[in-house]
Amino acid sequence: MAQKINPLGFRLGTTQNHHSLWFEQPKNYSQGLQEDKKIRNSIQNYVQKNSKIPSSVAGISRIEIQKGIDVIHVRIYLGFQKLLMERESKRSEELKINVIKELRTNGIKELQMIVQKELNPINRKLNIHITRILNPYKDPNILAEFIAEQLKNRVSFRKAMKKSIELAKQAHTKGIQVQIAGRLGGKDIARVEWIRAGRVPLQTLRAKIDYCSYTVRTIYGVLGIKIWIFVDDE
Repeated sequence: MAQKINPLGFRLGTTQNHHSLWFEQPKNYSQGLQEDKKIRNSIQNYVQKNSKIPSSVAGISRIEIQKGIDVIHVRIYLGFQKLLMERESKRSEELKINVIKELRTNGIKELQMIVQKELNPINRKLNIHITRILNPYKDPNILAEFIAEQLKNRVSFRKAMKKSIELAKQAHTKGIQVQIAGRLGGKDIARVEWIRAGRVPLQTLRAKIDYCSYTVRTIYGVLGIKIWIFVDDE
């Protein structure tokens, strides 16, 4: 019988690290989890509203949180590339640089104020840092957002899956597997469709596998997207 486990949790301590790093008393552990959830939700909502993207794609790879006694360090990994490209393709590089500079100067202070209002921390300082990913389409979260946006725009799910695999190949990944489940194409019966390119060794611990599970709401119902990317051998 098949036994399934999250590929990221399966590799903790070998090729994957925790996205949250803090220590808390057992009775206060649930409060720490809720605090992390508020931080991530407020950041995602802010980036979706204020980034110059002509869609609802946030382009956030992951948010790492490290808590100390008197300070909370938050690092946001952003990947824009074609998701931020507007109609002027020649100025795409300048646009990406300007958006990063804008977030680092004007937006980051506003973002810190919004997050602090959500948390209301007592005697704790909040530091937010932004890091840009060089190969955004090597990240499963950004690919999942790309597929979700295509599905919302009534693009065929097969075309969206094939396009995501092409983008992953251009980012020089060793393998990728994409799976979509739900009422595909508006059919009355839900089903699962998947496609794979290259190698995806899920049972090999030394293989660095990036994974994400993403939910998208369409007019036909809720669809689930899962992406496995074989990045490299350790």
